[in-house]
Amino acid sequence: MTILIIDDEPGLRRSLTAHLEDQEFDTLEAANGLEGLETLRANAKDIQAVVVDLNMPVMDGYSFIGHAVEELPDIPIIVLSGVGIVEDALSAMRVGAWDFITKPLHNLNILDYTLTKVFERARLLRENKQYQENLEQLVRDRTRELEETRRQVMQRLSRAAEYKDNETGRHVIRVGQISKLLGRAMGMNEDQCELLGECAPLHDVGKIGIPDEVLLKPGKLTPEEWSVMRRHCEYGCEILGPLDSKDEAHRLCSDPLLMRQMVGSEQLNLARLLALCHHERWDGAGYPFGLATEDIPLEARIVSVVDVYDALCSDRPYKQAMSPDKAGELLRAGAGTQFDPAVVDAFFRNEAEIIAIRERWSD
Repeated sequence: MTILIIDDEPGLRRSLTAHLEDQEFDTLEAANGLEGLETLRANAKDIQAVVVDLNMPVMDGYSFIGHAVEELPDIPIIVLSGVGIVEDALSAMRVGAWDFITKPLHNLNILDYTLTKVFERARLLRENKQYQENLEQLVRDRTRELEETRRQVMQRLSRAAEYKDNETGRHVIRVGQISKLLGRAMGMNEDQCELLGECAPLHDVGKIGIPDEVLLKPGKLTPEEWSVMRRHCEYGCEILGPLDSKDEAHRLCSDPLLMRQMVGSEQLNLARLLALCHHERWDGAGYPFGLATEDIPLEARIVSVVDVYDALCSDRPYKQAMSPDKAGELLRAGAGTQFDPAVVDAFFRNEAEIIAIRERWSD
């Protein structure tokens, strides 16, 4: 343990050094605050405490303490104060000193006692800091664990819905990846794109509630069957809605304004919105609400394009896959009616990357 002694009286420095070395401390000396500050900077890793006078030439003790505390906030500093200037010593403590002892120092045991006190305080501060750091790291680790669990639950829920008509479940992965890409192309920030990529796979989670004889029917749906099929939007919103009341979830998902007012995590809020609105059309002829143009949330407009394109290019029990070129022609034909023209333009500006995503996550 090294103690720095700063005092302009050589005799006092020698006396303190001899006593501390007898106590098996290492010591460093300085004759004024500036010299002491330079010594402290050069030996910051070794010095465990500083004993400093207040009245010194070149740089006084107050200035030294101010610089030392700014650079090494946790360094224990003991002030040497002459008799009759206790107020000065207290002022020094207010700017960062830990304790003080008075001159002349007739009993060096006082120094030993004071050092013991400041070392104990320093130990407690170190332990508390380490505890806080460990606690903060534990909270960060736990938060990451919960976030990963939440993400996996959402992914597995989307996969469960997709297994109804696509055994690989990779359609939802592609929709998430391509939606994130198009979100970036449409000017969304990176956090928004990441969120869209996480939530887009849940757009069809409501298919869980559609009977297989309707969902997997190989032929054209009757009007009654089509009415059932369209319900998957509300079902998806309700599945992701409030848990305390099914009726309340149904009520909130029956009105786009109410749906936007639901409380919950931003992931659930966006996932509900996508489940409910991904079949709205730019021209207002979609469902379930008949929203049009920019009344449809941008995220839902993006997922609408991606979902249709990937579904057209994928095999299903009730249809064969269409070629990418043919699916692209249908997207272009639907721009301005079914789809947001700006999203379709963004799609074709990034077509090479979209094809790469489809190849990577092919069924």
